[in-house]
Amino acid sequence: MPIKKILTQGRFPVKIWTDDVEQEAEQQLLQLASLPFVFKHIAVMPDVHAGKGSTIGTVYASKNTIIPAAVGVDIGCGMAAVQTPFKAERLEGKLAKLRHSIERSIPVGFSQHRKPTEQSLQWNGWNDFQNLHRGVHKLLGKAQHQLGTLGGGNHFIEICLDKDENVWILLHSGSRNIGKELADVHIEVAENLLKKYHIEVPHRDLSYLPIETEECKQYFHDVLWAQSYALENRNIMLQLAIKDVRYELNNAEQFEIVRMVNCHHNYVALENHFGHEVWVTRKGAIRAMKGDDGIIPGSMGTKSYIVKGLGNPDSFCSASHGAGRRMSRTKARATFTEHDLLEQTKGVECRKDKGVLDEIPQAYKNIDEVIENQNDLVEVVTTLKQVICVKG
Repeated sequence: MPIKKILTQGRFPVKIWTDDVEQEAEQQLLQLASLPFVFKHIAVMPDVHAGKGSTIGTVYASKNTIIPAAVGVDIGCGMAAVQTPFKAERLEGKLAKLRHSIERSIPVGFSQHRKPTEQSLQWNGWNDFQNLHRGVHKLLGKAQHQLGTLGGGNHFIEICLDKDENVWILLHSGSRNIGKELADVHIEVAENLLKKYHIEVPHRDLSYLPIETEECKQYFHDVLWAQSYALENRNIMLQLAIKDVRYELNNAEQFEIVRMVNCHHNYVALENHFGHEVWVTRKGAIRAMKGDDGIIPGSMGTKSYIVKGLGNPDSFCSASHGAGRRMSRTKARATFTEHDLLEQTKGVECRKDKGVLDEIPQAYKNIDEVIENQNDLVEVVTTLKQVICVKG
């Protein structure tokens, strides 16, 4: 599916892979497009919706600046998927028990491990902790206790099946509180830097850091650290979930992972596009260079997709990070009931109480339409349907 909409009112064009764009999101996109340092154009994924500073599902590049809020407050947030050697028949009669096992092993929401896991303490990222911005140094203990925890909101752990009845483990999480605190610190640094030099931007969350500044060098160092933390966070949770799957399926021996995919969707990286070295920011978007493996999840109760990138240059070789919200959490809670949640998550072993009502499937865009709208960005390799969903 080609680009469906192009906004031309800004300094740079905004290319959008959907015609389903809310007014607030369009306004944010045009504000970003008004900045003089944008490279070529802005690419907008089909799961686009309004966010802090810039829209979720936004990809833009620059030769000489980074906007911390455009990277997002959950630095390194992303997905991981593991195909196990088990078949669906092994799960019969065990869904509820397996779900509760995972919930006991992996803290969700605001919870954390009572003491850091052994794998957390062995992570070599702690050796660099004191080189992070001094504003987060007091958070070492909390960061260690939260490594290997899910968080809340749209983060999840799922047990899924593919069309061949293979059992998969799928999870979505990021850099937890330490990532948010790092983001907040550097967003404030960017705001103060522009105030110092009397530079104005359309919105305070578009405050930027010039690449050559010490402030930007510190930010990029911290972003890389947070991305590594987020990756390790997913790895630890995968190991804990694998242990629970083995135990509940009465498989005492270690098993060979058939396939594994892991990808970020809130980050910045130096890449080559249109013959130039540029800093690419993906907020709510995955890299989809030709041959890249990626994961595009739907909402609880729908489907998720393992994809392969097609390397479309117009999207800066990117694709969507999920279905994308079509209504706010507040509106979802006001619109739907627990009965609606029960109906929309039939066949899925999951929480069905008002605490997760804002995650109801109809609060999200139709994942099949989102996938169809980017068939020039990725090809679907595997379709997954969840049978268990764990949320904070």
